[in-house]
Amino acid sequence: MQVENFFGDLPTLYTKRIVLRKLTLDDAKDLFEFASDPEVAKYVSWEPYKSIDDAVNFLKFTLEQYEKKQPARWGIVYKENNKLIGTCGFVDWDPSHFRAEIAYALSRDYWGKGIMTEAVKEAIKFGFEKMNLNRIYAFSFPENVGSYTVMEKVGMKYEGLIREYMYIKGKFQDLKLYSILRREYYDQKENK
Repeated sequence: MQVENFFGDLPTLYTKRIVLRKLTLDDAKDLFEFASDPEVAKYVSWEPYKSIDDAVNFLKFTLEQYEKKQPARWGIVYKENNKLIGTCGFVDWDPSHFRAEIAYALSRDYWGKGIMTEAVKEAIKFGFEKMNLNRIYAFSFPENVGSYTVMEKVGMKYEGLIREYMYIKGKFQDLKLYSILRREYYDQKENK
């Protein structure tokens, strides 16, 4: 399985309320708007953006990932206002073991509306149906109830607490690990 088959031309995905599409440099303003919010950055590995340059640098990195045909995130665009409101996608992929890690971030203005659940469901569908993954997993800070609630809503199962897994923001941080397996995804699909 070749990475470039999927990430060389990351497809645009559509759901009822959102579009998952490649990020562009034109997204800098919207990205900065939500990534500079200390509440959005509270339970992630990165610090709140301090300037528009932080957004531009992330976008340049992402565009390089697209160009190198490496795993990269989609931008989440809210159809109602055509605004970039978050990111979601695969940040690590091991094709030899048919597994990938998914990660996401969302503007606080859109929390609690099921939008991230909608985005992650679509990304998981892409992972199992197009990338032929067997396992999709995600990490969450134990305090980030919103994040692991999304994981539970999309059918991921809690596997355990990984103690002091990362050194983030000046301290060793525990992370909760969730995953969904290919067979579980298809079981859920059949039982709908």
